[in-house]
Amino acid sequence: MKFSLSWLRDHLDFTASLDEICTTLNRIGLEVESVDDPTERLAGFRTAKILEASPHPDADRLQLCRVSAGQGFEDVQVVCGAPNARTGLHVIFAPPGTYIPGSDMTIKPGKIRGQASNGMLCSLRELGIGEESNGIAELPDGSPLGEDYVRHARLDDPVIEIAITPNRGDALSVRGIARDLAAAGLGTLKPWLTETVEGQGESPIQWEISHPACRYVTGRLIRGVKNGPSPAWLKRRLESVGLRPQSALVDVTNYLMMHVGRPLHVFDAARLTGDRLSLTSGTGEHFRALDGQELVLGTDDLVIADEAGVQSLAGIIGGEASAVTDETVDVFVESALFDPVRIALTGRRLGVQTDARYRFERGVDQALVRSGLEAATALIVELCGGTPSEVTEAGAEPAWQRTASLRFERLASLGGLEIEADRAVDILEALGFEVQERTAEKAVFSVPSWRNDVAAGHGLAQAVTLDAAVAERAAASVEVMEAEADLVEEVLRIRGLDEVPALSLPRAHMVPAPAVTPQQARVALLRRLCAGRGLMETVGFSFVSDQDAALFEEGREQDRLLNPIATDLNQLRPTPIINLLRALGRNLAHGQGFSGDASFFELGPCFGQQGTRMVLAGVRGGVSGRAPGQSAEEPSWMDAKADLMAALAALGVAEASLSSTADAPGYYHPGRSGVVRQGPKLVLGSFGELHPRVARHFGLSGTVALFEMTLDRVPLTKVKRKAAPTLSVLQPVRRDFAFLADEKVQIQDVLKAVRMADRKLITDVRLFDIFEGGSVPAGHRSLGVEVTLQPQKDSLTDTQLDALMTAVESAVQKATGATLRR
Repeated sequence: MKFSLSWLRDHLDFTASLDEICTTLNRIGLEVESVDDPTERLAGFRTAKILEASPHPDADRLQLCRVSAGQGFEDVQVVCGAPNARTGLHVIFAPPGTYIPGSDMTIKPGKIRGQASNGMLCSLRELGIGEESNGIAELPDGSPLGEDYVRHARLDDPVIEIAITPNRGDALSVRGIARDLAAAGLGTLKPWLTETVEGQGESPIQWEISHPACRYVTGRLIRGVKNGPSPAWLKRRLESVGLRPQSALVDVTNYLMMHVGRPLHVFDAARLTGDRLSLTSGTGEHFRALDGQELVLGTDDLVIADEAGVQSLAGIIGGEASAVTDETVDVFVESALFDPVRIALTGRRLGVQTDARYRFERGVDQALVRSGLEAATALIVELCGGTPSEVTEAGAEPAWQRTASLRFERLASLGGLEIEADRAVDILEALGFEVQERTAEKAVFSVPSWRNDVAAGHGLAQAVTLDAAVAERAAASVEVMEAEADLVEEVLRIRGLDEVPALSLPRAHMVPAPAVTPQQARVALLRRLCAGRGLMETVGFSFVSDQDAALFEEGREQDRLLNPIATDLNQLRPTPIINLLRALGRNLAHGQGFSGDASFFELGPCFGQQGTRMVLAGVRGGVSGRAPGQSAEEPSWMDAKADLMAALAALGVAEASLSSTADAPGYYHPGRSGVVRQGPKLVLGSFGELHPRVARHFGLSGTVALFEMTLDRVPLTKVKRKAAPTLSVLQPVRRDFAFLADEKVQIQDVLKAVRMADRKLITDVRLFDIFEGGSVPAGHRSLGVEVTLQPQKDSLTDTQLDALMTAVESAVQKATGATLRR
């Protein structure tokens, strides 16, 4: 929010300096972002007159000018190259030592082509206050000599820019800022009253509201206006805050928006169709705004339409079709209240940012709708003439009246400052809060219409961890509590935020909370694990081509993109494997993968029939590196299973709780793949070799091993207080078994049976060999199993070992039918 010092004087009677104003603004929470003081920036420039201009003896395009610039510079020679420099011209003179902001240089006396030059004749561009020109600035005849140019041009008006927090919509006007400064004791707030302008005859244009986002709208027709440039004072006001003057009719609305915070809009009545303006919803039509943008309106957008169509995007920007011009004769002025949330959503969706939207979405004065219209009418009639009609309106001014109470002891207990009750009441009254009731302990105030942030009735959301009984008690009086906090904030703010003591929040625990969540810790752990296993991490798009996706999962319509960034990225990916296979193909095509480097993994989201989920996926391709005594080998399904099982083990999933089944998805090789489950239903991941058909689609040759793990399905490890481990002083004992089993018997069933034979002594069971053929009967295979026994107290005797081996043999035979190979 920008405002000039002279504009502030329209609302505030003060004698404070610029530094005092800036200090006070910072103290009361209106942070000063910048101060532009032309008296400092343009110091040194003087008004002057060219007494004589003659050609330079040694340069065709230069002139020798004798300049008079007042006391001390009565007759100064300046070499000037401006084509419009001539005798008798009044100009802007920069004596030596003057800084030229437009050229970023400081004037020094010197010689130009052998002739002395003791200053510079300047253009407005060189002063940084005008556009490029073909010569020096020309001042009116009769301008005084030697006067400070800043004062002569009435530029000695500092402009202050402050930052506004989202809840302070009332501070988005010069009057709102003046009100705060007056409450802080920096001056006296002047009254701002508007007189009712008597209308002549009923307005031929009426309002109609058919959208809940508009609560109240007013307007009136002004006939016979003459539009044109605004007077100098109005132009200066708008230019000082960065607004470009356009025409008197438009400038009036911008002026009142900055002056008192009331956005308005003017329509050229001759360019409206019909006798009714309707506040309604958009219907997908195209709308050309005043700034030339072509907008496509949605059904949630609030618009002002006549019989011909949309004429304004309500509360945001007007339409080009009904804009006022220099030929405008009849104008219709609109002043309304719009829903802040709807204005914000529409503005964000369409990407339109305007001063009107900025104010409406932060809340405008709800009692200023009619007054703003009257003020605009009076100013338009004063500047442009015309005859206003009676006011037409629809809806009704909302019931903004509300109260807020303040317990005086809360100023110290909540704000940390001891403030007298009378002083607190004086502050709030200066801000527009009126006392309704008062006792020694508390006071009840009526909230002014411009403070939409105080006692608004929108309670803060409660923490989900809050006890139900406490939450119910808090909800019963939350509006009263938050309104009181608003009043405490106002008193503290005007007293001075720099006086509020700084206190550290109490620590909930002596040990700080972890910096990462368990989910984040698991992600980091898996990334380190995969990198340690030789896989290189990739980060791919969440979009793939629908042709690639069809090989992995039947596509869903909701997963297709309506406006993809590329034709081959038109669907949400069902698995990261697609991205990894594309990366593998590119690397193999460039000769990578012949030294064990073509191994990749990605941990990221995927989408599809199972919903959105986080998946860890990896692929291995190419061949291993050659070495003496070793042959280069392609990866196999066992490599992929080892990667998957290592990831699950890192997450704390016990291998004994897992089982494997041969029902992997269709893009795996049907005989060299599997699914890892925990229990009969919970599928944690899959592993195997890539189906040859899918490999051909991606242009891959050779064996490709891959695995997937759905991270969301892996249960979080329960944090338990563990006792110190009991370490045995005895050496473990290992025994090997060879079981003859039918080839249909699942190996995991054999291992599980061995493990269950004695759960105390048997600490590990591993498969170390699979043998088929030879002396093994057809349809059978020999399974070599290593069993680790760990005694705790006493060494195992031969008798105990024999009994245990018998128990293992019996358990396996009972569970699977496999017998000990003899």
